Amino acid sequence: MKKVALFLFLLYSKGLIAQSETNTCKTLSKINALVKEFHYKPKPINDSLSVYVFNNFIKALDSKNDLFLEDEINSLKKFKYKLDDNIIHSNCSFLNEFYIAYQKAVNRHTTIIETLKKESFPLSSPEIIRSYKTPTPYLKTEADLKKLNKKRMLFDVLTEIAQSSSNKDSLIAVFPSISGNIKQKIFDDYTCEATKYNLTSQEFHNIFFTVYCSYFDPHTEFFSTNQKSDFLSSVSSDNYTLGLIVSIKEKNDISIDEILPGGPAYFSEKIEVGDQIIKIKSKQEEYLVNCYNFEKIEKILSSNEYKNVSVTLKKKSGEIYTTNLSKQVMRDYQNSVYSYVLERDNQKTGYIKIPSFYSTLENGKTNVSDDVSKEIAKLKEDKITGLIIDLENNGGGSMEEAVMLCGLFINTPYLAQVVTKTNQKEIIGNQKPKNSYSGPIIILINGFSASASEFFANVMQDYNLALIVGTKSLGKATMQEIVPLKDEKDQFLKVTIGEFYRVTGKTNQYNGITPDIIIPGLFDDQMPKESAYPTALKNDKIESIIDTNRFPMNEKQKQAILEYTQKSKTNTEFQKNIRLKTTFNQFFKAAVIIPLQFNVIFNKSIAFSKHWKEIEAFVKTEYPFIVNNTSNDANKILTNDYLKSINSTQIKNLKNNFRVFESVKIMANLK
Repeated sequence: MKKVALFLFLLYSKGLIAQSETNTCKTLSKINALVKEFHYKPKPINDSLSVYVFNNFIKALDSKNDLFLEDEINSLKKFKYKLDDNIIHSNCSFLNEFYIAYQKAVNRHTTIIETLKKESFPLSSPEIIRSYKTPTPYLKTEADLKKLNKKRMLFDVLTEIAQSSSNKDSLIAVFPSISGNIKQKIFDDYTCEATKYNLTSQEFHNIFFTVYCSYFDPHTEFFSTNQKSDFLSSVSSDNYTLGLIVSIKEKNDISIDEILPGGPAYFSEKIEVGDQIIKIKSKQEEYLVNCYNFEKIEKILSSNEYKNVSVTLKKKSGEIYTTNLSKQVMRDYQNSVYSYVLERDNQKTGYIKIPSFYSTLENGKTNVSDDVSKEIAKLKEDKITGLIIDLENNGGGSMEEAVMLCGLFINTPYLAQVVTKTNQKEIIGNQKPKNSYSGPIIILINGFSASASEFFANVMQDYNLALIVGTKSLGKATMQEIVPLKDEKDQFLKVTIGEFYRVTGKTNQYNGITPDIIIPGLFDDQMPKESAYPTALKNDKIESIIDTNRFPMNEKQKQAILEYTQKSKTNTEFQKNIRLKTTFNQFFKAAVIIPLQFNVIFNKSIAFSKHWKEIEAFVKTEYPFIVNNTSNDANKILTNDYLKSINSTQIKNLKNNFRVFESVKIMANLK
């Protein structure tokens, strides 16, 4: 009877595997059909696809090269140049071999962590650990993996201890008493993290689909309603809230992503973006931040059930502090356009912040172009003589709104060009030119300025209606459409269907927009760039549709660029910015060899903390210019406490913004 049951089970298992392989091949076939039909520049299914998908699928499964062994990877390499053939011939059995190898690697990793927890674990070692920019080579044996994990765990324990105080002597004195708890916390994190490697067959296949789609370009993506999403704790601002938005970062840290003006966290006057939550306490329940407690911590942060919360946090400088917060109901905070009048040397410069290109068609309450038009009207009433439009960190949104925004400043008929799959060129015309403002304009951009932001900045730069100031933009000039897979209700493909070109025939795709005046930021090199993606569409050029000689830079613009370039060489704050940026980059770029000794790790932690405090001081520098509300807004804000708190934050951020201050100085040469 047992033999019969086993035989039936094996038949059933093989049937499931065969069915899974068939479904996988069907999905890939549907993806290929949509790519062929809709993609702007579809690539052939050949050996190049095989190599890319093989390498990046392994990377997606094992990003640190600490799961698989070298011989396991070598065994899978038989598929490296054959994935395309298998997919074309509807043979997806290779994924089953990948899945079996992956499960074996995950089980081994879990066993290694559990074994290390039971063994002797001295808190010092004569060995070293290396940090690399790229993953280490695959190791040969299980013993090598065990040794690597033990060194990493020891490094994390010693780092956690080192960062708990800036006083080395006091730490050495209490080392025996605190090391046990910290060691247990690190062990628990490793155990919990190991459980995250467990993937169902469907989750495993979805990762493959995602990697497969990225071969065609970085923005062609597979979507499934059943995909597992990353942990993200955000607070609904129409319920009781602490006024915090947090997310899980590397090593299971909970980091403050945003502080809502007017909320409890805002009024604590201590919590800052980037601070790390270490511990949370409410109703006599206390939870250290670790992988096991995420669910409970999320509930305390977001549930109306927990109204009084004690939060212990750590700053990047290493300082640890605790603050008691009481949740409150907040009005909905709208991330929308706002404006100010900036005054320096008796000159009034208007400032408009555009955080995103929202529209009523995309569930917004207003359109960004209408809101900008209203802010311009307010600023003109206050007799501004120049305008700064801030697009920093604006990732885009509605392209229709970008076109409408251009119409507020541009009277010419042509804005841009778009090329689609059929190689047909379409001209994007100026829909409703209004000429709302015709004075000197500066547009601020950085590495997070993308898509619709780049479209608007491109047009303004092409017609020399604005000086572009800041650092290079992201470099995304492609457009996408979401299409359901054939006969599927919960599977979709976001596919790239075209590319935007400037009226000059150039495109910022891949390269980004080069500012007329470059003012570097401290974290420029940590910002993403389109060119970092190996499958990003390369930059090219088509025929111009305007005579660029008809729209030259005026003499004041030329003089402003020349004068700022010369003065920046002796500008103390400008040069300090460059120095801090260079030092900061060294912490992230250089490969480091670190002895696993507390003294060494503590000294490195102090060095980083010292540099970070210097960065914080620079970021908090208050620059000598005046920030005023428009006359239209001033009375409204005075009578509304919530608006007062938002206003206070925005003014403070502007006064601390080096690039805004420098733009005000540049504007003096444009008037």
